[in-house]
This record gives sequence, C-alpha cells and structure tokens, in this order.
Amino acid sequence: MAATLPLLDLPFLAELTAIRRDIHAHPELAFDEYRTSDIVARELQRYGLEVHRGLARTGVVGVLKAGTSPRMIGLRADMDALPLGELNEFPHHSKHPGKMHACGHDGHTAMLLGAARYLADNPEFDGTAVFIFQPAEESEGGAAVMIEDGLFEQFPVESVYGLHNWPGIPVGEMMVMPGPVMAGTCGFEIKVRGHGCHAAMPHQGIDAIVTGAQLVQALQTVVSRTLHPCDAAVVSVTQFHAGEAWNIIPEEVLMRGTIRTFTPAVQDSVERAIERLCSGIASANGAQISVAFDHRYPPTVNSVNEAKFCQSVAGEVFGPDKVLTDILPSMGAEDFAYMLREKPGCYVWLGNGPGTGGCTLHNPHYDFNDELLVHGVSYWTHLIRRALPKA
Repeated sequence: MAATLPLLDLPFLAELTAIRRDIHAHPELAFDEYRTSDIVARELQRYGLEVHRGLARTGVVGVLKAGTSPRMIGLRADMDALPLGELNEFPHHSKHPGKMHACGHDGHTAMLLGAARYLADNPEFDGTAVFIFQPAEESEGGAAVMIEDGLFEQFPVESVYGLHNWPGIPVGEMMVMPGPVMAGTCGFEIKVRGHGCHAAMPHQGIDAIVTGAQLVQALQTVVSRTLHPCDAAVVSVTQFHAGEAWNIIPEEVLMRGTIRTFTPAVQDSVERAIERLCSGIASANGAQISVAFDHRYPPTVNSVNEAKFCQSVAGEVFGPDKVLTDILPSMGAEDFAYMLREKPGCYVWLGNGPGTGGCTLHNPHYDFNDELLVHGVSYWTHLIRRALPKA
C-alpha cells in the first residue's frame, strides 16, 4: 500500500545535512555537549523559537506556539556521543580521538532541528510543540537529570515522544508497538576474596580465580534455570580482573556485568539467584564473595494509546504496510524510559537501512544514514499536526 502523504520537501535539506555531519565530526560525551548545545540553541533561535538552556547542564529546550490551544506536546532527541574510536575515513569522521557518534544521536538532533524549522515556517497546528534536546543518554541518565531539574514543571506536556534510528530495518519503515520496547538495565560487581599463594603450592591458598570461574559458569544458569521460560532476561559477565604475575595465585578477583529485564519482579528474581550462587560457591570453596547491584535505566514502556497514535501517524507518512508492529523488543536500554515514567508517550525505531558495511549501533564503522533526515522530519511534523490539529 502506498503512503497516504508524500514525504516533506525540505528546501533546507542540504543545510540540515551539513549540521548533522558537523555534529558527527565533533562528538561530545555525556554532560559535555557544550558545542552541540550551542549549535542547537543557535539554530532554534534562528528559526524563531523560544529557547531555554541549562537543564541537565547542556540540555536545550525549544518552544514553538501556534494558535490558541493550551495543549502541549513534547518531542525528544539525544545529543551525546560514545567513548569509542571511529574507524571511518569519510570527510566528516570524528575529529576527537576516542569519541564517536556511533549511535546516531547526531542524526536524531538534526531531525528534530529540521522539524522545528519546518513547523516554524509552516505553523499548521494549534497548541505548543516542545523540542527537547537531551544530553547524556549513553549510560549517564540525562533524561532523569532533566526531569529532576524541572523539565516537566517548566514544560507540562501532556505526552512525550522519542525516536531512534535502527540499522537492520529498511529505510522508509518504522517499528511501533505498545508495551515494553527496551529493557531495563542493572550493573553488578562481584568481588571474590580467597587466599593468595605461590602458583606451585596451590594447597596453601584458596584460589579466587577457580572460584570466580565456577561463578561465571554458574551465572549462565540464572536465566535458564531460575526464571519462568516465558520471562525474558539477560545476564552477561563482561569483565574478569585477577592477578599480575605468572607464578602467583592472586588474593582477589573482580567481576562485572549487566542484567537486562522488562519487569521489577524478574529483576528481583535474577538478583536473588545471583546472591544465592555467590553464597553457595563461596561456601564450597572456602572463599568470600560479595555482590553489589547498580540499578540504572528502567524498562522503556510505551503507553497503549500513544503507541496506537504513533502507528497511525507512521502509517500515514510511510504507508500502513511499512509500519512494523510485531518486532521483538530490544534488550538494549534507553533513558527515555524516565520520561515515559512521568508522561504517557511512545518511543519508535526508524529504519536506518543495512548500515555502513552492515554494521549496527555502537560499531566503530557506524554512520547515521542522511537519507533518514527527510523521513524523521516528516514523521515529527505530521505527529505534531495530528496531535495538535487546527480547528
């Protein structure tokens, strides 16, 4: 089926592409997005929006009013980059070693800027559109900080919407579904303390490495043998640090990893299972094991009515057959979850195509697909016009 609306004709597309690539070339990490926020604020002011700065240090909020309706809708884009060295060689590659836009936040920022500009030039809606440019999505919870700093008190939107590009989904398609769409994430740190000794005399010590290795193996049973088979979770050990010499069995092992779940009940079950395994394996080996949990992002859960609304908007922009509703949620995490705990809303995935060389997000060869700029601006613009229709 064909789309019922044509994609927008953006006379400023070349300029928007240049902004996106400029941001890509100058990546900034969490709460350090000063150059990026300066660009965003400058552009919003140039478009005639009311600009607010300072929430979560580098956050920027643009406000665009049209008509007389008191209704207010929020749109959010993230701005931060990742601590990753870029391996691309195109002209707009990262100029900052060890920093890279490997998740497409440069594109998200550009698409929301484009929507603000188009709506400012064509204010065919009745109400207030709030454009939220958020810092520190990657691991630092910038959304929560913006909320703590008074985001929704200053801008009492009735609902809020987010968007992420998604490699692997064809360009021109969008994934929208109600309920959980991204997992909650929790870090864990496990310390194993044994008794160090000479590697040639292991009977004189308590081997923390052997104990830790047993625990790594046992943790693989937490999901498969603790949870109901229909419950979803992932437990991954991502770090194992021990020892400095070839001939010494070390005193301690440090392990770290993550837990991904969709519900508090499953999260609690996983944590209790990890604690039981730590206690049992410590006792069996005569070692001491401690575990600490670091609860980070909650699950990202779309509200039903807003998800249905976004399905309708996406269907009108891309065509009903291009709106995917039966894709499994991702075990990745997203701090837009904090905004969805405060307000009803919906978080969608916009197809980025196969990606550079087939790479996915957080890959050193990744680049945002500039073909998406028109798609994202069209979606955001139509969403505001549908949510805040003129009488």
